[in-house]
Amino acid sequence: METAGFVVIQLLNGVQYGLLLFLLSTGLTLIFGVMGIINLAHGSFFMLGAYAAFALAPVELGFAATLLLSLLAVVGIGVVTEWLALRPLYGRDHLDQVLLTFGLILMFNESVRLIFGSDIQSLAMPAFLEGNLPLFGGHRYPTYRLFITGFGLVVGAGLWLLIYRTRLGMIIRAGASRRETVSALGINIRLVFTAVFGLGAGLAAASGIVAAPILSLYPGMGEEIVILTFVVVVVGGLGSLQGALLASLLIGMGDTFGKALLPELSSVMVYLLMVLVLIFRPRGLFSRGG
Repeated sequence: METAGFVVIQLLNGVQYGLLLFLLSTGLTLIFGVMGIINLAHGSFFMLGAYAAFALAPVELGFAATLLLSLLAVVGIGVVTEWLALRPLYGRDHLDQVLLTFGLILMFNESVRLIFGSDIQSLAMPAFLEGNLPLFGGHRYPTYRLFITGFGLVVGAGLWLLIYRTRLGMIIRAGASRRETVSALGINIRLVFTAVFGLGAGLAAASGIVAAPILSLYPGMGEEIVILTFVVVVVGGLGSLQGALLASLLIGMGDTFGKALLPELSSVMVYLLMVLVLIFRPRGLFSRGG
């Protein structure tokens, strides 16, 4: 029974972590797939979402209002970033994009350090989500982690409906492969790019907001998780929501069970999976045209 309880708890942890990676990686793969931008600063929007929620916590607006306002604030930052910094780089070499987005990482990190300081911060979880829920065999599982899992599933389902069941989603998918055709139909492709970047920033922020109560907040906190996000994109395949979901769950499970069973080798296992995929499926598990 102890072994079964351990496995169930690690499975739940793996799914929860995998769904956080899914929210992050979906925004990243949309930005690259549609805009052709390699956004190294994607993790910074994860950090900004967490700090926005931290900044609003003393106001005591309530969890839902804090989440919404924090999300809107980071989406606004994302839209301004695309307009001022990224728009001049469309059509230029990827090296220019890498250098610029690396510079954005430094800028966002220093901005957070100036405003909030370098000390590690923490955010209290909502009172109504505190506590644990009973599992079999006397085991218990944190309510808030189950909320994160449910949040990831709901947002993922909403994103799928947006991309595959709406006119905006059709335009986004068309813009990823036929930009000239979309422009010829009278659609402002630059506006589509802005919307996609704002959406990607919002997904990163949403994952940062809901993860903040179970993480430590510090300048640069998004850099570690964005590395795994790039691994998810490589494994799942660019432009594929299905690939991002499967890869996120695989990596979330691998990382969780690896840290529990083989902590010295856990990080190696994740990157070994990426290497194997690159060898046998160079375009990823579900990439377009792959």
